[in-house]
Amino acid sequence: MSGKSTNITWHEQTVSKERRREKNKHHSYVLWFTGLSGSGKSSVANAVAERLFQDDTLTYVLDGDNIRFGINKDLGFSEEDRKENIRRIGEVSKLFVDSGQVVLTAFISPFRNDREGVRELLEGNEFVEVYVKCSLEACEARDPKGLYEKARQGIIKDFTGISSPYEEPVNPEIVIDSEKNSIEECVEQIVQFLKEKGYYRNI
Repeated sequence: MSGKSTNITWHEQTVSKERRREKNKHHSYVLWFTGLSGSGKSSVANAVAERLFQDDTLTYVLDGDNIRFGINKDLGFSEEDRKENIRRIGEVSKLFVDSGQVVLTAFISPFRNDREGVRELLEGNEFVEVYVKCSLEACEARDPKGLYEKARQGIIKDFTGISSPYEEPVNPEIVIDSEKNSIEECVEQIVQFLKEKGYYRNI
């Protein structure tokens, strides 16, 4: 989507991202959870957010469904709308990172180019792609929202994994297997990665 605003000038803020990080005593970045519907993205993202919050890290979760009640309520599920959905979330995530917080996003985000587009918005150490790996069969068996059943019946069109493709990440920073591991085990794996990278709060 091309920009339509004219006669605008970027205004630098007095309080910088670096100063916010220093005050918060932790790095700011995006944990981008991607995977099929029913893979456990939201569950794991919220569990990680809780763990970080308990350790005095400023966090916020952007959930795929919740975001469509507000900023993206004008979008449908066509390929074009899905791309715009992710573009907007990328820009919102960038603002959270600039504010010195850790933002956890739980979106199917089925297209690699869209996810890479978000990565390119941020600095090299500010985007962590978390692939929540879970087979279509397992996700469909869970079907917590009854969406797969509706998709199989043709009630829902352009449903990822059924009538619309999901492009797996090629080289994600983290791969968690939610089919084989518990939420707690997935959280520990992510926390360990963050500590090894030096992203965890200095406690």
